[in-house]
Amino acid sequence: MTPSPSSSAQAAREVVAKRLRDLRKGAGLTVTELAAGCGWHHAKTSRIENARTAPSTSDIRRWCRAADAEALAEDLIAQSLHAESMYTEWRHQIRHGLKQLQNSSTAFFRRTELFRVYSSSLVPGFLQTEGYAAAILGMSARFRELPVDDSAEAARARVDRSRIIHERGRRFVLLIEQAVLHYRIGDADAVAAQLGHLLTAGALPAVSLGIIPTTAHRQQWPRETFHVYDDSLVSVELVSARVRITQPSEIALYASAFEELRQTAVYGAQARALIVKAIDSLG
Repeated sequence: MTPSPSSSAQAAREVVAKRLRDLRKGAGLTVTELAAGCGWHHAKTSRIENARTAPSTSDIRRWCRAADAEALAEDLIAQSLHAESMYTEWRHQIRHGLKQLQNSSTAFFRRTELFRVYSSSLVPGFLQTEGYAAAILGMSARFRELPVDDSAEAARARVDRSRIIHERGRRFVLLIEQAVLHYRIGDADAVAAQLGHLLTAGALPAVSLGIIPTTAHRQQWPRETFHVYDDSLVSVELVSARVRITQPSEIALYASAFEELRQTAVYGAQARALIVKAIDSLG
């Protein structure tokens, strides 16, 4: 079973909290004494030690100074920042607009050789047409009540970013549930154009497009959308946030789930038949 993404981030915070608690106890300080040394209320010490409050950089430095462990401060700060970066709320990621969010991934994509994407809800971004992407991003702008709707510009940026699938030296293994083909994202023309694009994009040399039939005998139930980049990062998309997982054991778990999902999918002529069936259903 794949782990809860938000619990992975919380576990990372708890590791930092435990290290801070151990430093306090190792110094022979009570919660109240540590708080006095840091210049704050003892309740804050308890919240940090129980991972209910994330310590700031300044908090960690003051904590280590009070526990006579200043040499460990920078390491703990780095560990804490990593824990917080695992779970990033969408509202923080899109504060400068949806277009910038698309562009922020470009450099990372160019360092990646193997992309594995599983989606139970949407056509993966690498294969999205501009009309389909604009419909998705427009929904996001409305749902998140963005003051400026730059979804059209963001859609063009997403399509430009996706041209990486035509470059040599990279492989894209993309899995979608059959139901994705039937979701009406945008108007009928946008959906038809998107499905038509899948017929050609799925035949690209660097792309393996698998579709999991609704009638397939499954080893994995439909999961949340996730992306595996090489063997170094898993990105999981939630309603409220995107979670970045870097712990090797967890990455391996997602890779294992992906492989079981991949074995359930159909490819080539069988996949194209499902796409054509979805096109025909548009009426």
